[in-house]
Amino acid sequence: MFFTQYYLDCLSQASYLIADESTGKAVVVDPRRDVSEYLADAEAHGFIIEAVINTHFHADFLAGHLELAARTGAWIGYGHRAETEYPIRKLTDGERISLGDVTLEILETPGHTPESISVLVYEHAADDVPYGVLTGDALFIGDVGRPDLLASLGVTAAELGHMLYDSIQHKLMALPDPVRVFPAHGAGSSCGKNLSTERQSTIGQQRATNYACVPMSEQEFVALVTAGQPSAPGYFVYDAILNRKDHGLFDAALTQQPLSAAEFLDRRAAGALVLDARDPQEFATGHLHGSVNVPADGRFAEQAGTVVTPDQEVAVIAPQDREEEIVTRLARIGFDRVGGYLREPEGAFPSMADEMRQASRLTAHQLRRALNGEQPPLVLDVRNTAEREEGFIEGSAHIPLAELPRRLDEIPAGRPLVVHCAGGHRSSIAASLLRHAGLDDVSDLLGGYGAWLTDPAPASA
Repeated sequence: MFFTQYYLDCLSQASYLIADESTGKAVVVDPRRDVSEYLADAEAHGFIIEAVINTHFHADFLAGHLELAARTGAWIGYGHRAETEYPIRKLTDGERISLGDVTLEILETPGHTPESISVLVYEHAADDVPYGVLTGDALFIGDVGRPDLLASLGVTAAELGHMLYDSIQHKLMALPDPVRVFPAHGAGSSCGKNLSTERQSTIGQQRATNYACVPMSEQEFVALVTAGQPSAPGYFVYDAILNRKDHGLFDAALTQQPLSAAEFLDRRAAGALVLDARDPQEFATGHLHGSVNVPADGRFAEQAGTVVTPDQEVAVIAPQDREEEIVTRLARIGFDRVGGYLREPEGAFPSMADEMRQASRLTAHQLRRALNGEQPPLVLDVRNTAEREEGFIEGSAHIPLAELPRRLDEIPAGRPLVVHCAGGHRSSIAASLLRHAGLDDVSDLLGGYGAWLTDPAPASA
């Protein structure tokens, strides 16, 4: 058996290639949209990708099933409840897929979504105990999939919670302890609240350490798994729907167009949003008026999908030699409306001097003094609720970053505003979004709440 995991740190997303080396037959599970790595590995080992299986309709990324099917002729598989605009093979509970001696078996595990499945992997068809189980977003390491993401699509969190209880407590926990667990996501994903940084585990380890896997009543389970979930990024519903549709294939060449300074300003004048992926401090030193800062070194795709809407054309300013990477990461969440990128920004900025601005960033010490001044600013905390529950700046307002785009009207105009997060990354995103929305006096806190905690209060006069 050939078995490999591909892990995408930006989206905390795992996909898998499984093959029988004697027959060369292979399956890819939960692929991302840029599929070249799977194809290259298959070619290197002489495999033929016969199938691509999605464990469910993903909300946090646009899967690469259509791209792989177009390149290989593979059939596309989903749980039997799935309905799509493109041809699929509906997989049922207990169904076996033979790759030779290596065999896959479908286990229906609804709850995160109604059509969710897990995939049991047998190294040998006659084995009593599976080698592992690909659990999709049903069971994570240290957590389980949240049942509340589809509430706006006609299925309530309570209905999904009931399904998830049965899937976790009665199906996955019924597997033998040695079975390896391979989830679709890890720490940082908004698909759960307590995901581990580990990328594989076992059923036995999860039985012993995962809060949602210990025996409990259904009522207790639903209360536990629905409490304290982070706000979902705005693009999640868009991707959950788009993954059902027969959409266009990823083509990097269509969106990776270099633009001169004049062409770039023309795109902005035509309505494109300027998405600046440079470091927050570089952005603060000098950026185009009205641009939104989403740093590349972080959860770029997820955060871009939080502050940019899919129908907006974007014009990209990328860190040096990272233009292709930025466009690809946008495409991974289905954001294909990229009008191009600014060619050599540092060389282009001098010719745009009239359009350049600087961003205010305060130290914790400066913020403390400002709060004791005659016109104290409003402090806006954009951390998630669970983070704020561990401590906050007295008198601060709270709007998680994922909720900010739809709650801009709650921010009072005419008052200085200082935005903070945990370390200074998300606050730069939020502050730039607020300036883009028309607020003028906006700063963000260098070092975030961590810096606030370590900085002593100023001595009284």
